[in-house]
Amino acid sequence: AALQRLRGTSDLSAELEEMLGEQAAVKGQRAKNPWELFQNPALRWQLVSIVVLSSAMQLCGNDSMYFYAAYVFQEAGIPQDKIPYVVIGTGSCELITSVTCNMIIDYAGRRPLLLGGYIFMAGWAIVFMVALSQQTQISWMPYLSMACIFAYILSFGIGPAGVTGVLPTEVFDQMSRPAAYMICGSLLWFNLFLVGTAFPFIVKSLAHFCYIPFLVVCVCTALYVWFFLPETKGKSFLEISEEFRKRNFKTKTRAGFYKGPEEIKTTTL
Repeated sequence: AALQRLRGTSDLSAELEEMLGEQAAVKGQRAKNPWELFQNPALRWQLVSIVVLSSAMQLCGNDSMYFYAAYVFQEAGIPQDKIPYVVIGTGSCELITSVTCNMIIDYAGRRPLLLGGYIFMAGWAIVFMVALSQQTQISWMPYLSMACIFAYILSFGIGPAGVTGVLPTEVFDQMSRPAAYMICGSLLWFNLFLVGTAFPFIVKSLAHFCYIPFLVVCVCTALYVWFFLPETKGKSFLEISEEFRKRNFKTKTRAGFYKGPEEIKTTTL
C-alpha cells in the first residue's frame, strides 16, 4: 500500500518481484560495516567503482572553477559589484543540470552521462587553460574563459553530479548499501579537503596550466567508465550483481579462457 501511494499506480508486480528477489538473495545476512566491504572479494569491483567515481567527483576540479570565476568575470568587463551575482549564476547552472540529469538518467543511461560529462570536462579544461594563458594578449579571451567556466560546470552537473550518487543503490545489496554510502561520503569530504588545500600550491606551481591534474583525472575516470563500469539502466539488482560477479571471480586458465567460480571448482587450472 505504501509503495502504491509512492508510485501513484497499482501495477507494481515487476518492482515487487525484484524487491522480493533481492530480499531472498540476502536472507540471513546482517548489515555490513565499511571495512567488511574491503574484505569481501565478491564486492571488489563494486567497491572500486564507487571509490573511483566518488573520488573523481572532487578531484575533477569542478569546485576549483569557482576559484577562478571572480577573476575571469572581472577580466571580461563585468562590474565588480555584479560579479557575486554571476558567480551565483554558475552555481545555479550546476543545480539546474543536476536536476535535469535526474530527469533523463533513465532514458540516457548511466554510462553515457558519466562518459559524456568527463570527456566534455576534459575538453573544456584544455580550452580553459589555453584561454587563461592568452588572457592578456587577446581581447576576447576573457569571454572564452567565462564560457569555459559555465561549460565545465554544466558538463559536471549533467553527468557526474547526477549519476554518481545513484550508483551505490544499484550495485550494492540491501545489507551493503549503508556502508557503501558511508565510504562515498567520506571520500567526497576528504577529497574536497585535499583539493581545497592543494589547489593554491598547484596554481603557484603550474600557473595558467593548473588544470592539467584535473584533466588527467577526467580522462582516467572516463577510461575507467568505458572499460569497467557496466550499464545499469533497465536492469534489476540481480542482473547487475551477476555482471559484477563474473568480473569479481574471473580467473584466467592456461589456455587463455576465463571461467567463473563454478567452473573453477571442476577445472584444472
